[in-house]
Amino acid sequence: MYTRKVTIINRTGLHARPASLFVEEAKKFSSKVIIKNNTDNEGSSVNAKSIVHLLTLGAGIGNEVEISAIGEDETRAVDRLVELIQSGFDE
Repeated sequence: MYTRKVTIINRTGLHARPASLFVEEAKKFSSKVIIKNNTDNEGSSVNAKSIVHLLTLGAGIGNEVEISAIGEDETRAVDRLVELIQSGFDE
């Protein structure tokens, strides 16, 4: 398992368009990918390949999320998703 933490920087957080882009990118990898909102007191982890689950995180600007993956392309998957978040989804 490979894990990294990253802070959401885009104004809308992981909602609507950014969440859709995130899920689309996550689905490109064969590894199981999960995401956790570390800022949320409950700290729930969800399937990063599900738009419905991703939206339930309520990850907004300034929230720290933890992305983990397990599988043959786990490192590439996590690094790419962190890069996407760090880009601010080009907003």
